[in-house]
Amino acid sequence: MEDERIIVRPAIPADVVFADEIIREMESSAIARGSGISKRSAASVIEKIDTGKAIVAVTENGEWVGFSYIETWDNGQFVSNSGLIVSPQHRNQGVASQIKTLIFNLSRSKYPSAKIFSITSGSAIMKMNTRLGFEPVTYAEVAREPRFWDACKSCINYDVLQSKNRCNCLCTAMLYDPQLN
Repeated sequence: MEDERIIVRPAIPADVVFADEIIREMESSAIARGSGISKRSAASVIEKIDTGKAIVAVTENGEWVGFSYIETWDNGQFVSNSGLIVSPQHRNQGVASQIKTLIFNLSRSKYPSAKIFSITSGSAIMKMNTRLGFEPVTYAEVAREPRFWDACKSCINYDVLQSKNRCNCLCTAMLYDPQLN
């Protein structure tokens, strides 16, 4: 229903019921766009929900609409805003922007001193990041932890990343530095 109200909020434990739907949509959306995306497991989505590191969008009738989560890296020096996805029937309604703003605010409140980064190939995400104060940076300026880059192994562009010694790829790295903002 087009007029149905969408609620964007911090995820709660009951939202784990959406985990399979979230990961299926992440994967099918990446395939449809022909873009690379590291695959997530339902267990990883559930862990983010259970630890208060996720934002979810739902209709007032309890239908899943969108999702994003945060992850910390390099002993809390960096926080990534990741996995932003909106269900196809709810796109182009401003939901992604609302989720992005809330996940950014969650990052800032949980980790006020951390640099926040986002790696994306999507121009819409780049525009949202820019509005929030992110700036394009080199890969050397974001998390160095091997575990972060290992998550890229399931991306269709992983060979490009490896051939460039993890210095660049087809995605754009963007950084928000609280010391500069």
